[in-house]
Order: sequence, then structure tokens, then C-alpha cells
Amino acid sequence: QVQLIESGGGLVQAGGSLRLSCAASGRMFSYHAMGWFRQAPGKEREFVAAIKWSGVKAVYADSVEGRFIISTEIRKNAAYLQMNGLQPEDAAVYYCGVDTHASSYDSPAQVPSAYDYWGQGTQVTVSS
Repeated sequence: QVQLIESGGGLVQAGGSLRLSCAASGRMFSYHAMGWFRQAPGKEREFVAAIKWSGVKAVYADSVEGRFIISTEIRKNAAYLQMNGLQPEDAAVYYCGVDTHASSYDSPAQVPSAYDYWGQGTQVTVSS
């Protein structure tokens, strides 16, 4: 059983930055994957970034590549999403999720259905 709590969302002007945190409670293993997804009103949950809990194999959606950075900090049982150059289209509720079956494949999954546990989400609003 893993519980996740996101934090760090808020209101930022276009071009600004935010750092989201995801605190995990429960046993995490290096082969688990941590993913960040987002969901805007009326849209499906979409992939943003994911990484193996060990800190390797980071993957990004094309829309955030070069602007966002995903990382983990094992000693704090936490993951982060550094978001730079935010644009209005980045506004959404951001969720972190854990895939406990990630040892089955080389790179972290990029679909929500692969993730077993989710946080409650944190709102990111970007003003133009």
C-alpha cells in the first residue's frame, strides 16, 4: 500500500516556475515508477513525465520536454516536478502516481492505467 500527497501547486504568471512535490508513504522499491499526469477541465488525464524510483529512465511528454524536470529523492521518499516556462496551456490539476509493476518494462509507463496509486492532486493555474 502506498499513499501519495502532492503539494506545490498555485498561481503563477506565464513564463514562471513552480516545483511540485509528491510525498510517498509506504514501501517504495527502485523498480517502481513515479509518474506525473495532469488533467484540465473537460479533458482526459494526460501524461507529463515519469521516472523510475531509483532516479533513472526519465521520460517526458513532448509538450513539456526541455521545460519540466522530474526527479526523486529516495531518502525523503519523495518525487518532484520542476516546471519552468509555464504557459496557460499547462494549467491543470497535477497528479502523481506510482506504478508498482514497472519492473516489467524498461521505461516508465506513460498511460494512467499502468499506475496503481494516486495522490489527490494539486492545482496549477497560469495567468497570461
